Amino acid sequence: QLNNGYIAFYISYVYVYVYIGVCLECPVDLFFVLDTSESVALRAKPPNFYIDQIKSFTERFIMELKEMRQPCDRSLTWNSGALHYSDEIILVRQLSDVATERQALISDIKGISYIGKGTHTDCAIKRGIAELLIGGSHYQENKYIVVVTDGHPLTGYKEPCGGLQEAANEARQHGVKVFSVAISPDQEDTRLSVIATDHNYRQNFTAADNSRSTQLQTIRSIIDMIVRITSPLLPSPLLSSFHHLSIPSPSLPLYSPPSPIILNPLFQGNLGDPGPVGYRGMKGDRGGRGNKGERGHKGYKGDKGQRGTDGVDGRKGDPGFSGLAGCKGSPGPDVRRCVCVCVDGCLLSLQGDPGPRGDQGREGSSGANGEPVCTRGPKGPRGIKGAPGDRGQIGSRGEDGAPGNGTEGCHGFQGGKGTPGPKGDDGEPGNPGLDVSHTLSICLFIPLYLVNVGPWTWSSSNVSICPEVECKCGPLDLAFIVDSSESIGSTNFALAKDFIITVIDRLIKDQQFGFNESRVGVVQYSGDGAQEAVRLGDPNINTLTELKQAVRDLRWLAEATYTGEALQFSLTNMIDRLQQENRVVLVLTDGRSDITRDKTPLNTLCGKGIKVGGLGVKDYSGRQPNHEQLSAVVCKSDPKPGFSFVLENFAELLDDSFLQNLTTRICEDKKCPNYKCPISFSGDTDIVLMMDSSASVGQRNFDSSKTFVKRLAERFLSAERSGRAAVRVAVGQYSRERRMEAELTSNLTLLTGKIDAATFQNDGTDVTKAMAFAMEQFKTSGGGNRKKKLVLFSDGRSQGVTEAMLEKRVRLVSEAGVELYVITVGNQVSEVNLRSLVSRGRGYDVTYAQRHLFRVPDYPSLLRGVFYQTVSRRVSQA
Repeated sequence: QLNNGYIAFYISYVYVYVYIGVCLECPVDLFFVLDTSESVALRAKPPNFYIDQIKSFTERFIMELKEMRQPCDRSLTWNSGALHYSDEIILVRQLSDVATERQALISDIKGISYIGKGTHTDCAIKRGIAELLIGGSHYQENKYIVVVTDGHPLTGYKEPCGGLQEAANEARQHGVKVFSVAISPDQEDTRLSVIATDHNYRQNFTAADNSRSTQLQTIRSIIDMIVRITSPLLPSPLLSSFHHLSIPSPSLPLYSPPSPIILNPLFQGNLGDPGPVGYRGMKGDRGGRGNKGERGHKGYKGDKGQRGTDGVDGRKGDPGFSGLAGCKGSPGPDVRRCVCVCVDGCLLSLQGDPGPRGDQGREGSSGANGEPVCTRGPKGPRGIKGAPGDRGQIGSRGEDGAPGNGTEGCHGFQGGKGTPGPKGDDGEPGNPGLDVSHTLSICLFIPLYLVNVGPWTWSSSNVSICPEVECKCGPLDLAFIVDSSESIGSTNFALAKDFIITVIDRLIKDQQFGFNESRVGVVQYSGDGAQEAVRLGDPNINTLTELKQAVRDLRWLAEATYTGEALQFSLTNMIDRLQQENRVVLVLTDGRSDITRDKTPLNTLCGKGIKVGGLGVKDYSGRQPNHEQLSAVVCKSDPKPGFSFVLENFAELLDDSFLQNLTTRICEDKKCPNYKCPISFSGDTDIVLMMDSSASVGQRNFDSSKTFVKRLAERFLSAERSGRAAVRVAVGQYSRERRMEAELTSNLTLLTGKIDAATFQNDGTDVTKAMAFAMEQFKTSGGGNRKKKLVLFSDGRSQGVTEAMLEKRVRLVSEAGVELYVITVGNQVSEVNLRSLVSRGRGYDVTYAQRHLFRVPDYPSLLRGVFYQTVSRRVSQA
């Protein structure tokens, strides 16, 4: 009975009612992507401070997700899930109905333990998109992601899943809206803006702050946005249907078809009584999980940037040290001024001052000219005074003193060029200066037995003036292995690069390190497969300037810490290619390798003859570098272990005193040129060295004697020889008993071994029997025209020996053609016996005695400077 208008209206009303009935429930899928990387964990102390803030924010957010009544009796419901990530992704819980699974989801959130490695935010967002598309409701427009991150890092970072921009674009393609929430207000806003769908999804959202109200404000702002977006009055398909209804107009205007505009008052009647609660339908079976898509191809490496402009030329380097001029000795005319100069083993004579004029002759007849007196012996009795007579003439000038004991010195050494300064900003070093080696000594020795002669009074000890010049750093290959993980931070990584360049410059300046014969390279590392190497000799890296620029261009990797893998990479790709025997590797890290995932051992460089230095720096939270890991890296169990330093922060890497200590450790093996004055033998020579092993010497001093004797033996057996001259050396010791530790031999290796095996006797002293024992060695040596020389350690003291007995024994030694040299140590000596030992059994000859008696103040002085060169030089001369 209804006309067409009533029929059309009725049909449209039924259509609307049915559509609304279908849409009474409006589900929203909300997924949380939570950053638990190292940069978040170490942003504050303790390391889990911000992690707990993130967990608290997420728990509170889930508690705020409540079912809401919307117009048309529609209810907004929630499905939620979460994951947390670092350089790996851990699914906390898949999308599930908040109404029934709220506490289970919160419990899973509470159980999050931060990963604390690199930051792969792009991978985490893509995984969140996949979870939304696979699970949740079928409403594609009602899907949201809340990403909570610090936006770290901003630059210099490898993003393995295409980058943040690509992840954000993928979300837009699938209709997924992404909210970007900073952990604290001071985060990287540029990165956070890239993550967000648009500026409305970024705003000033903050998950952690000093005020809990800020956290709650962020949560409610996000929820309000979602509710507004998902709650239009009528779904758009219903409104469209009204525009397309084609119903004839009725004859009465009263029954014309209502337009969509006037439908609203028609539907807004009083609410009826609520109907009975319906049973919730069974949830359909979940579809199978799709196969994971193939990973996209790795992007092409970008073009190399343009070369920077050349730096300004650096200043010219300081001139090198001048060589020391040689000096030629000449005889000293007066034994009362015997001053000897020892220049690195060359015993030289400085010309003494002319002797004083002879005393005026006494009254009366002139006596015969007497020889000058240069000993401690008493003066003869004064003659009987003659009868007075005429005043005599002035006596004639006394004879000049005996010549000094100087020998011809070595020629001086010409100084080389100094080390030129670097070119450009940090330019190339110039030619190295003079290769200065052992401490160069200029020593003045004043013999002790020249005392109380005329107006001169001599000290009882030697005078030495020894200026020193440092040796230079020997040839070595140097490799830096630098931690570039996320926990380092961009600022500290920049400091690490400055440190590398500074060490190179300091080695050149402080240690005279020459890169012409050495190599240097740098490896930076982070996570699995994240290593990069630059080295001198690479394409486009042929100078130190180019190497330093390559170091400056290194980009921070900001991933995990795989130190073991980095050591193996460095060994394979750099260290094994180095050429010098002396190889030094510096490992710079904040000291906590991920040994659960990196299975490469930390002692990879051990047992390979490499000196490893570990530089451990405390991390953001002040944690010390792991001691066990650092010890493994520097090979503490090696016979020659490396070294380590622990620093408070990266700024200390540039501290002057630390750099001085470090470069000293790097250059422990000095390259020292040989400034030994050569010695030579003109004929066959046998030399016997007899060490004093009596109780007055002591074990430690006896060991010093052995070292000194080995040096002498090496000098003798490696000396230059005229023609086919042969040199043999024997070593013995004496106390109350005598032992020949090594018979006459020219085999230095055999001789050294037997000297090392000599044991201290610690008994009395019988020097006469020691000389007789040595003579027996010469008798069995073959005789002939061989020169025979005996070097005897003695302080002149000996039990039961009289001066006459000693003179007799010395005479027998001299008559047998043996030249005797005496080394005396200390000031507790018998001067009378020492004079007898160097007198050849005859009247005392000052010149001969000076050449055959050597004095040092103590046993350690045997090993100082070039004393052993002085002794060997005199003994070798004919």
